[in-house]
Amino acid sequence: MTTERADLDTVLGKAVTILRAFRADDQAVSLAELVRRTGLHKATVHRLSRDLVANRLLDRADGGYRLSGGLFELGMLASLERSLLEVAMPFLQDLYERTHETIHLGVREGRDVVYVAKIGGHRQARAPSRPGGRMPLHCTAIGKVLLAYADDGLRHDVLTGPLERRTPHTVVAPGALRRQLQRVAETGVAFEHEESALGLLCVAAPVLGRDDETLAAISVAGPTGRFRPESHVPTVRATAAALAATLTRRSMLR
Repeated sequence: MTTERADLDTVLGKAVTILRAFRADDQAVSLAELVRRTGLHKATVHRLSRDLVANRLLDRADGGYRLSGGLFELGMLASLERSLLEVAMPFLQDLYERTHETIHLGVREGRDVVYVAKIGGHRQARAPSRPGGRMPLHCTAIGKVLLAYADDGLRHDVLTGPLERRTPHTVVAPGALRRQLQRVAETGVAFEHEESALGLLCVAAPVLGRDDETLAAISVAGPTGRFRPESHVPTVRATAAALAATLTRRSMLR
């Protein structure tokens, strides 16, 4: 969920705040816990949760509430992510068959990566990512790619703002991160070495559209000990370029 706060002076803002209070590992969240997480009055949370249930955005569950399948249906109507995923999935599946490692497709939203897709088999690395989830740009290979190809203003904001340390290996020194981004812009690939999660290595490449705008990024991830991200550079580059060419062709036919 986005970290931006909704407008608590409106009913819609309060309802969105309740929805954003849910976390990826929640099974059911009690009314009291929703009150604690949102800071809203108990009567307000109770009334709006009842309305959200009526509109299939929440479900009643043992001991509280959980997100409903109605949210999934709405999410699948998001035109950009849906069309991108429909075109990208064959390329992602082919990349998985070539590598048998964990494959990600991500886009930028603000200062975060939002993961549109994740493919992993029995050997998949333990990664904190999930479809629909987000991570800070500076600590993931996909994020570094998206940041390196972003506008100067965004890079300046990220480099001068607080850089969250997710692991002991997260790059939080602005100068070191700036040098990494320059290298990404020169080579067209980014690496992560246990910066978002311990035991995880990753390599990513950008999916570029016309005029070299960054549409998305693709990565291959694996565990330390056996995964060598450098060996997957040609494959991830080729996959990203092939997806970019297909997306560009489709946009020109519209």
